[in-house]
Amino acid sequence: MLFFYDPTFPLLILAVVLGLFAQHHVQSTFARYSRISSRRRLTGAQVAKLIVSERGLGDIPVEPIAGNLTDHYDPSQRVLRLSEPVYGNTSLAALGVAAHEAGHAIQHAEGYAPMAIRHSLVPLANLGSQLLIPAIIGGILFSFKPLVYIGIVAYFFAVAFSVVTLPVEFDASRRALRTLETSGYLVGEELDGARKVLKAAAMTYVAAMLVSVINLLRLILLARARD
Repeated sequence: MLFFYDPTFPLLILAVVLGLFAQHHVQSTFARYSRISSRRRLTGAQVAKLIVSERGLGDIPVEPIAGNLTDHYDPSQRVLRLSEPVYGNTSLAALGVAAHEAGHAIQHAEGYAPMAIRHSLVPLANLGSQLLIPAIIGGILFSFKPLVYIGIVAYFFAVAFSVVTLPVEFDASRRALRTLETSGYLVGEELDGARKVLKAAAMTYVAAMLVSVINLLRLILLARARD
């Protein structure tokens, strides 16, 4: 019965609630500032292309991708992809997100260390997430404790990925806001709107990191309790 006693369960509930709140907050904030167009009427795609071109990275393609808030920079293919609500939109939200993803492209070009570390962790993090449940269940069913610890160690890489993601995302947002202001793509209150969108997005990464760390802690405590 000790295995099923989880003293960290209240913390897990708190982390899950935080995650749900963060998702709702970013979606509502993005929706709000998606209705406010920038004065210069530049689209997200145009701003992204201008930013990377200013840094001598004009060979990086900016492509549309289906979905909502699916924007990302792919360092393996050197492609910047913007979601449909961002790519052709002139809103404050669109420009903030587009500049943020352009910031990732610049990080990659400059060899920004946390981004390089995160990219190297991708295969290990994916493997850890896939191995966790089978290893834990297998270890319990067959009473083979080493298998449980293999699952925990594998999951550690997913946690490490989540932790190192924070400085990468925060730095990309910092670069985005600075470029939007210095290049005059957004001015005054427009910049405040983009800042609120990026802050809301940052909360989702913080929440994801907390959930992963708490899950790792729970697994360790539960495994030790079973001993």
